[in-house]
Amino acid sequence: MRASDALATQTATYAIPLLILLTTGSTALTGAAFLLEWLPRLAAFAVGGPLVDRFRADRVFRAAALARTLLCAAAAAALALLPAAGTAATVVVMTVGAAGGLLSQASFLAVETLGAHASRRAGADAHRVQSVQIGIDQSALLAGPLLGGLLLAVGPTLMLTVVAALSATAAASTTTTPATPVGTTAAGVRAVAASLRTGWHTVRGIPALAWLVTGLVASNLALAVTQASAPITVMTRYGHSSIAVGAVWSAAGLVSLAAVAACRRSIDRFGLWPVGATGAATACAACLATALAPNLGVYAVTIGILMAGEGALTVVLRTLRARLIPAAVFGSTLSVTIVLVVLPMPVAGALVAVLPAGTLPGLLLACAVLQGAAMALAFRGLWHHRASYAPSRTAADPTATGPPAAAQTDAPRTA
Repeated sequence: MRASDALATQTATYAIPLLILLTTGSTALTGAAFLLEWLPRLAAFAVGGPLVDRFRADRVFRAAALARTLLCAAAAAALALLPAAGTAATVVVMTVGAAGGLLSQASFLAVETLGAHASRRAGADAHRVQSVQIGIDQSALLAGPLLGGLLLAVGPTLMLTVVAALSATAAASTTTTPATPVGTTAAGVRAVAASLRTGWHTVRGIPALAWLVTGLVASNLALAVTQASAPITVMTRYGHSSIAVGAVWSAAGLVSLAAVAACRRSIDRFGLWPVGATGAATACAACLATALAPNLGVYAVTIGILMAGEGALTVVLRTLRARLIPAAVFGSTLSVTIVLVVLPMPVAGALVAVLPAGTLPGLLLACAVLQGAAMALAFRGLWHHRASYAPSRTAADPTATGPPAAAQTDAPRTA
């Protein structure tokens, strides 16, 4: 269920900007495609959490997967009838990017809610649950870009048909799950506005969660600029093909997958905070090196190191998020946190669209410096509030309505 949906998302996310660059030759439209992919996702995050809280995660996931199946199938049929290059084909692809982005993030919210519920039941072993889920996501990151590049070599119609088939597989494999008990707060999540207010107050009321979001905002800006500029960097600056773009990110996905697998033992031995701080430092240093890479070989190595750091960081941060957000308002609070951390994505697309290709290394360098400063402050805050996310005796109780408090925790293990 998660694997087929993630593979469909990664294939489309990386293939559509590549398709725009191949058909138009415009770096501005390539950045605009990334922008249009991410803007609708903000709307999905805003309403998706309340919908998950109200209608159950499995139902939202199935509906989003079915809708994306129909969208991609219709687009594939349209592109089969239209000229390979032209305004009409560009409009179709841009529309698929925008609408598909919205649907993919709605399904992500739903499947992430199911994963957080499993993490809470796992208690002190929550990071193991998260590492399995992130392993699925990283496997999709490994296969998706390369698959998209190879399919585009045949034609966009085949690429969209494969995405439609993967979405249909996700919808068909969705298993019905019991609703997460939400107690007396159920009435408070029926209205989207009320749900978002609840999520915002939850973020503000949990200092560790606020610091977590702060670090993620800066980190996502650097990663988004790297992703949005990758087709331009590889194809324009280094002079390689679209397949090389997919190969670079697929290789990076393999490195990230290995880092995620190593995280389970590392967290067991050293704790969440040291592993997270190490991953953050690695990602920041690699982002700086990526901006200065002189050729494709060095660029590929730095991207791999960047994604290894991001993979380790993701295990830690998702584990913290699952522990810190109360189960009863998880969907609503997840919506707010994701809206905040995803805002840099369309910003990155806009920056890549308006800036000349030659200035992109300088932009990435500035983002890397900002990322380093923000991550240092975020992990300093997480250290001061480490008692709030230490494993608790009630961590396995899915009906708990408040974040773990220091008074509820066992004698803290290594932070």
